[in-house]
Amino acid sequence: MNSKPFITENFLLQSEVAQVLYHEYAKDLPIIDYHNHLSPKEIAEDVPVKNITTAWLHGDHYKWRGMRANGIEEKYITGSDTSQKEKFLKWAETVPYTLRNPLFHWTHLELKAYFGIEDLLSPKTAEAVYEKANAVLETKTPAQLLEDMKVEVVCTTDDPTDDLEYHKQISENACISTKVLPTFRADALFFINKDNFLSYLKKLETSTTIKINTFNDFLNAIDTRIEFFNSHGCRLSDFGIGEALTMVDYNEAEVSKIFTKKLNGSSLSENEVNKYRSFLFVFLGKKYHEYDWIQQYHLGPIRNNNSLLLEQVGLDAGVDSIGDFPMAEFMSKLFDTLNATNQLAKTITYNLNPSQNEVFATMMGNFQNSDAPGKMQWGSGWWFLDQKDGMEKQLNTLSNMGLLSRFVGMLTDSRSFLSFPRHDYFRRILCNLLAEDVNNGLVPNDIEFLGEMVQDICYNNAVNYFKFKN
Repeated sequence: MNSKPFITENFLLQSEVAQVLYHEYAKDLPIIDYHNHLSPKEIAEDVPVKNITTAWLHGDHYKWRGMRANGIEEKYITGSDTSQKEKFLKWAETVPYTLRNPLFHWTHLELKAYFGIEDLLSPKTAEAVYEKANAVLETKTPAQLLEDMKVEVVCTTDDPTDDLEYHKQISENACISTKVLPTFRADALFFINKDNFLSYLKKLETSTTIKINTFNDFLNAIDTRIEFFNSHGCRLSDFGIGEALTMVDYNEAEVSKIFTKKLNGSSLSENEVNKYRSFLFVFLGKKYHEYDWIQQYHLGPIRNNNSLLLEQVGLDAGVDSIGDFPMAEFMSKLFDTLNATNQLAKTITYNLNPSQNEVFATMMGNFQNSDAPGKMQWGSGWWFLDQKDGMEKQLNTLSNMGLLSRFVGMLTDSRSFLSFPRHDYFRRILCNLLAEDVNNGLVPNDIEFLGEMVQDICYNNAVNYFKFKN
């Protein structure tokens, strides 16, 4: 029986060509993680993590969903009355049942990369794994974990009202080698239809010292925050509302009246909300271009499906899924409006619905120009799609519809400091995919040429595209 061992140095590398591409060109490259949800507070405080449950399970809705699917009681997933060890043991109980789910690969890649643990995690090995991992984490800080994985840059996800104090502390700490930069996540600005919008405006007032009595005050406050983020090294914006989106015609005067109507406590119609949002998309897009930022759009989730868990656990409870919203017309009208006045910034879009792969890939091709190679990026497989099958489909579709060689590569989109082997996972998949083409005679067997392409996709393209300051 000629079966292959699991998680060896040649994991996922199915040929000699794949192995050469990975080991000689991809393996040792630094990591630029340009979108994640890591806590800048935890990086700044630089306190040892100490417990693998904290590092691995807190906030990880991928694992939460797996545990729920395995019938684990919620108290062992997000409960506050169970111990760290109890939660870990329940996760270990679940892991064998995740076979063929990406969680099985990620779990064992992370155990090996961070702790040198090669045993499969199960109830039989759980106690030993828990003790060995905790012994490492007893002295390892988040910053050291990042350094261990050669993480050069991480871009966190930050609300416009954030004071960025922890980013400042990190930048002033010579012992932290990883550059940690904020990302302007503007979602809250779009929720004019929500009851808490006026209270959010109070937060915006506090962060800017601008009293928001008019629509112009609001726009000035946004501009002030963008300038503030820019002064703290921000290079990216982000957007990720889980709703159907539409661009409608508007003029600024009527949007100003809509905003004033909201300030006065009146409810808004769906059309009024769409006019306000359409204006805001364009206004922000022009600002991002002005500051030479990269704008990101994460499009397609349907969030908070399980209202009972939402009430019990709160937001990001792990009850989001793939939505089936139409996206093409929204992207077309937004990007065309900005492009028509030469104010379309570098842009990365991510789809959550895999049926829209070709929609997103071809839409980005409509607005490429000489501003930058690969100016309009269709991003890596996101969320439910950042697994082997999803990554391969994204790479193949991008190859068919655009220029794979200009792709800016992988990101973690994670809340865990132990998630960086996902970059290694991506690199292995990329090298194996190209090697398959070589072995099938579909591309030239020019290892140096292909190796340079691999290095570009895994690192160099991101360096040149984002232009993070030294």
